[in-house]
Amino acid sequence: MAATASLLGLEKKSLREQALAALRTAITSGELEPGRHLVETELSEMLQISRGTLREALRQLEQEGLISAGPRGRMSVRHLDVKEIRDIFAVRGVLESLAARTLSDMADKEAVLAELRAAVDNMDKAAKFSLEEQIESDLEFHRTLCRLSGNETLLHQWESLEGSIRMSIMFAGLERATRNMSVGRHNDIVAAIETGNAAKARETIIEHMNGAAENLVG
Repeated sequence: MAATASLLGLEKKSLREQALAALRTAITSGELEPGRHLVETELSEMLQISRGTLREALRQLEQEGLISAGPRGRMSVRHLDVKEIRDIFAVRGVLESLAARTLSDMADKEAVLAELRAAVDNMDKAAKFSLEEQIESDLEFHRTLCRLSGNETLLHQWESLEGSIRMSIMFAGLERATRNMSVGRHNDIVAAIETGNAAKARETIIEHMNGAAENLVG
């Protein structure tokens, strides 16, 4: 009996995680557009899960900043404004420039550079496939940049912003989103870190983030 309960728990968790991943992807890619009301009956039927499991996934998405609760608790896909976009990229600039400076100052950074180059290569490969893969590989590059710094607080702060970052990606449509995911722009970051010039690494990240924000809202 205990084994059966355990297996059911795993199955329920799996369904929740699958639903969470599917909804996160639909929101990030713009399939579920900003401002759209999320109707539980419709979503539970589409995903073929119970409304209880769906509510668990929606609560997680709310915590991540991808959806928001309105009057009477009605959930809708979060809508960002221009100020929020600028704020998100300004904070990213501070966090990621600290990571880049830290990596640049490392005496032995060959392993770090190899991992960053591999992340850029994954972006290049993803560009030939789906939008979802492009988005995830872009996010993974920036997550890797922060993780490799070894600063757990920095990484935690970046991850707390991830929902907002996801919401910003498709803010101005597919063409501008794709421009921000350019492999060349990310190679510039790796090259700046490789120089060992911390000021240059910082400046490159700040320019990257300012350029990305302007591309979306300019």
